[in-house]
Amino acid sequence: MLVGDQSDIIEFLRASAAASGTGPAEIIETHISIIVLGPERVWKLKRAVRLPYADFSTPERRTAACEHEVALNRRTAPELYLGVRRITRGHDGRLAFDAPGELADAVVEMRRFDQNTLFSELARAGRLDRPTLTALARNIARFHAAAQSKECPHGAANIADILELNEQNTALPAMLGEQATHALRGALRDALARHRDVLDARARAGKIRHCHGDLHLRNLCLIDGHPTLFDCIEFNDALATSDVLYDLAFLLMDLWHAELPAEANWVMNRYLDENDETDGLALLPFFMALRASIRAQVLATQAELPDSANRAALVDEANGYLNLATQFLQPATPCLLAIGGLSGSGKSTVAAAIAHRLGAAPGARVLATDRIRKQLAGVPAETRLPKESYTREASERVYATLYERTLTTLGANTSVIADAVFSRPEERQAIADCAARAGTGFQGVWLDAPPEMLLPRVQARRNDPSDASIDVVQLQLARGTGAIDWATIPAGGDLAATAEAVLAVALTPSWSQAPEGFNWLAQDADGRWFWFAVAPQMGVAGGVWRSPRRAQRFAGQGVPNPLWYESCRQRPTQAL
Repeated sequence: MLVGDQSDIIEFLRASAAASGTGPAEIIETHISIIVLGPERVWKLKRAVRLPYADFSTPERRTAACEHEVALNRRTAPELYLGVRRITRGHDGRLAFDAPGELADAVVEMRRFDQNTLFSELARAGRLDRPTLTALARNIARFHAAAQSKECPHGAANIADILELNEQNTALPAMLGEQATHALRGALRDALARHRDVLDARARAGKIRHCHGDLHLRNLCLIDGHPTLFDCIEFNDALATSDVLYDLAFLLMDLWHAELPAEANWVMNRYLDENDETDGLALLPFFMALRASIRAQVLATQAELPDSANRAALVDEANGYLNLATQFLQPATPCLLAIGGLSGSGKSTVAAAIAHRLGAAPGARVLATDRIRKQLAGVPAETRLPKESYTREASERVYATLYERTLTTLGANTSVIADAVFSRPEERQAIADCAARAGTGFQGVWLDAPPEMLLPRVQARRNDPSDASIDVVQLQLARGTGAIDWATIPAGGDLAATAEAVLAVALTPSWSQAPEGFNWLAQDADGRWFWFAVAPQMGVAGGVWRSPRRAQRFAGQGVPNPLWYESCRQRPTQAL
C-alpha cells in the first residue's frame, strides 16, 4: 500500500531530466518504482510503499534500498550503475541532488542505454537470433556459477516461502477472481509436494544461490553488443535467493509468453551445455508456472493502484499469465526421439525447430554428439577440433556419453532429442535401448538427403558445432549405413517441411506405451491419437475414429492430420 506522497520528488526529477535535454522526460512506472529517463542519465525512484515483501515507507529505507540495488547490479552490469543520488530539501523548501538539508528521498543513477536494445524490444522486432541467445545463456550460466551459495538443506521450504508470500497478496483474487486464484494456488501447492525431494536434494548440493531474481526480457539489454543482465531484485534478498533453475525459469517463461517457445528451448539447452542441471529439469515446468503466477500477481497489484491508468489492459494481461501458469502445470509424458542422418542432412536444424514441442515446457533436451565432443574436449562448441579428436575410440566415447546423458535426462522426466549421425546399426540399437531402459516411448528418424544437397550444406557452415567437411561426408557415403529400420524422412528440400514431418513421427505414440490389450492405434483429424482395444471404425461425419468408450483411451496429441483416415494401425506382431 502507498504510505507517502512523492509527487514533488517526481516533478523535481522530471524537471531535472528536461533541463539537461531538448524534450520532456520519459516516465516508466512499475508497482514499486518510478523511472525517469533523461537524455544521458536515468533515475530510478522507489515508490513509498509498504508491501509484504518490500518496505520503502521512509526516505531512509529507500536510500538503503538504492545503495543495495547498486551493489547487487554491479555484479552483472557495472557499466550501467553509476551510484546513488540523495535528494535533499533545503531551508527554502527546494529540492536538490546531494545538497545540505533534510533527506527527502534517493534515486539510483544509471547510464542511459538505447531502449531498442532491450531484449523485450529485440523480441518484438524479431531480432533475437541464436548467437545472441547463446551468448545470453552462457552469461547467465557464468553468473549462476559464481553467485553466492546459501547453505540451505530444505529447498522445498524455500519455494514454500515464496508460495506463502504470494498467497498473502490480495490483488490477484480481487482483480482476477477468487475461483481462478484458488485453483492456481492449489495446483502450485500440489506441484510443490510432488517435487519436494528433488528440491531438497538440490539445496543440499548448493544449487540455492543469490541470483538475479527478476530475469525477464525487460531486464536484459545489449551493452556494446554484449547481453547484459540488470535491474535484479534488491529489495528482498530472500526473493532473489533461490534455486538457479528458478532464476532461469523467469526468462524461459517470458520467452514463452512472447510466443518464442523455440527460443526458450534454445536458451535452456545452451545453459545446460554450460552448467549441468539435469537433476533439476523436472522442476522447470513448475518453476515456469510459479514465475507466470507471480507476473500475474504483479500486474494485478499494478491494476489495483488508485492511479492505475490502464486497469482493464493490466487485468487482461494478468489473466493471460494466469492461464499460462495453468498450462505449464499440465502433465506431459517424456519421450526419446533419435534423429540420424549423414552430415549436412539437417539434423540439428530440425531438432532445434521441434524441441519445444516435445514434452513439458520448455521442451526437450537436445543432446548432440557434435556439442558433446566439444564439451569433452573442454572447448566452446564453435571451436574446431584437430583430426585426432575424431578417431574411432574418441567417437565411441562421445556416443557412450550420449547414451549416459540420455538415460539421466529421461530419468529426470524430461524428453530428449538425440542428434547424431547414427550411421552404424549398433549405435541405432544402443539409443533405442536407452528408451527401453528408461521405460519411455521411442521414435527413430533417419533424414535422407542426396549427396548434391549434403556437400554444399556442409561447405556453407560457419561457427558451427559440427566440424564435418566434404571429405567426411564422402567417407560417410562410402561406408554406408546398413539396413535402417527407423522412419525415413526426405530431407533434400525445405527444412521447415522436413521438421514438420519429423514432428509428426515424434508425436506418434510408441507401442511400448500402449495399455495391455489395446492393440490398435489411430489418429483423429485434429491430431489426437487414441489406443483401441477393438478395431475402430471411421465416424460417419468424418475426422474421427469410433469405438465403444470403454475400448478407447487417449494416447497423445500429435499434429493435425488431413490423412487421418490412413492412420489406423494394429500392433506389430513382434510387439504382441
